[in-house]
Amino acid sequence: MRIGIPKENRLEEKRVALAPAGVDALVKSGHSVFIESGAGVGSHFSDEEYRKFGANIVYHGEEVYQRSELITKIHPISESEVELLQEEQIVFAFHHLEIQKKKIVDALLDKKITSLSYELVEKDNSLTVLQTMSEIAGQIAVEVGERYLQSRLNVSRGILMGGITGVAPSAVVILGAGVVGRNAARSALGRGAHVIMLDKDVNRLKNIDFLFNKQVTTVVANPLTIARGVKFADVLIGAILIRGEKTPHVVSEEMVKTMKKGAVIVDVSIDQGGCVATSHPTTISDPIFVQHDVIHYCISNLPALVPRTASFGLTNVSIEYLMNIADNGLGNALLHDPGLAKGVCTYNGFCSNEQIAEVFGLEYRRLRIFSTN
Repeated sequence: MRIGIPKENRLEEKRVALAPAGVDALVKSGHSVFIESGAGVGSHFSDEEYRKFGANIVYHGEEVYQRSELITKIHPISESEVELLQEEQIVFAFHHLEIQKKKIVDALLDKKITSLSYELVEKDNSLTVLQTMSEIAGQIAVEVGERYLQSRLNVSRGILMGGITGVAPSAVVILGAGVVGRNAARSALGRGAHVIMLDKDVNRLKNIDFLFNKQVTTVVANPLTIARGVKFADVLIGAILIRGEKTPHVVSEEMVKTMKKGAVIVDVSIDQGGCVATSHPTTISDPIFVQHDVIHYCISNLPALVPRTASFGLTNVSIEYLMNIADNGLGNALLHDPGLAKGVCTYNGFCSNEQIAEVFGLEYRRLRIFSTN
């Protein structure tokens, strides 16, 4: 199979979809890899390193799309990129189609693109690819909160996250007890913060109690407890994920108005719409804005701050799926891996994801795969 890796061109993205080790595995299995020149530079992978492992270096993104049967990338397909897609191509990416423009979804359908969303692929009932990025995002969210508690802005609280003897630590309130939340809690505890976690799922909270030996205060999430937690927080981390759906605003603007002056919101959920009503996407070069005297940090690609780690991590978990499709063909790969099939959003001109079909008023057709042997 011919696999293409274009250079990411959105939101100062420095990650690359496949590290050289992944290219090596595909080439040794008899497949061809086309990578756009400079695609790995942001993660400190040179063209020469990719060439050494058998990749074909091409100098225009358009050529990557023209020569490939399967495209693997990180960011959702943009309006300019969707024009480059070839009929019936396979595209692996963090598509987040539920918050994309309808014209992009329509183009995927018109061209009969098989869009595979990394954030929906499952293994052992977990979102195995997304979890890797979530581990990174959870840790970075705490680092960001700590940074902006310091006197970097006039509005900043000017406090130490872990406190000192005789001075109380900061309160880090985490909404969501998933992978982002767990990693944020671990990182915040390591800094000496007072950590409070809210989630609707009592079993998840029990797991947090067990993992952290009751060092994290766990609270069942409802409008009342969320409002109290938001008001108490020095750092509020939004870590809510609803599979395949836009994240609801569980923190209203009125709640934000009750927060301490200089408190920090890190809305990790922003890549699926955000869980805080006052959030809107920001960028690495312009990461914050202040509203109601509260600092908002809403980068939609947090792992891009550590692109080399993130690129290695993504390769580690995605290569088995790429190899499966390349070795066995798309039909057989989907037929024998139900977890991979759950990542398919568009297929053969139809929407095969019920939530996305509902968002855009499209006809939903259940995925039907037949062996190509």
